[in-house]
Amino acid sequence: MAMCPVCNSLKVVEIDCPNCSTLLKNDGKVADFMDPYSHYEDEETVKMGDGYSNTAKDQICPHLMVCQNCGYDKVIFIQEV
Repeated sequence: MAMCPVCNSLKVVEIDCPNCSTLLKNDGKVADFMDPYSHYEDEETVKMGDGYSNTAKDQICPHLMVCQNCGYDKVIFIQEV
């Protein structure tokens, strides 16, 4: 079973905001914003409803990155290991 290295604190994502160069904050998995109870569900079940068709097949974890300075946000996909 694959796991997300960012969710499990094995890796830190550091991306600068393209608008103001502030370091983007990792606000967590996109699925956590869609359903407040998703963290109680099986990971594969969550991936079927996360809005991205390839997350389960490609074993990737979508994370929301947000700039706390200008409000820019971006979804990035973390390769699970």
